[in-house]
Amino acid sequence: MAPHHNGDSDHHHHDRETTSALSFDEKLIIRLEHWVKHNDDHAKTYNDWAQMAKENDLEEAGVLLDDVAKMTRLITGKFEAALAIVKKA
Repeated sequence: MAPHHNGDSDHHHHDRETTSALSFDEKLIIRLEHWVKHNDDHAKTYNDWAQMAKENDLEEAGVLLDDVAKMTRLITGKFEAALAIVKKA
């Protein structure tokens, strides 16, 4: 089992080398693109749960979850704006 562990360590070390070879702008673009996708996924989940809450006689909780989804999409918009700025630089 030790050789497998060493292989994992080499793999992670290689990832760090690749990442460190990127410019700051490239790293930030990757991170922002990830956050946009991640936030969009969360917003969809919040809307899904809002709908289920409403269907299970928890209207107020559903409305709050819909609000959270809207807030999450506003955050996504900020990430997208930052991404546009970095890509123009």
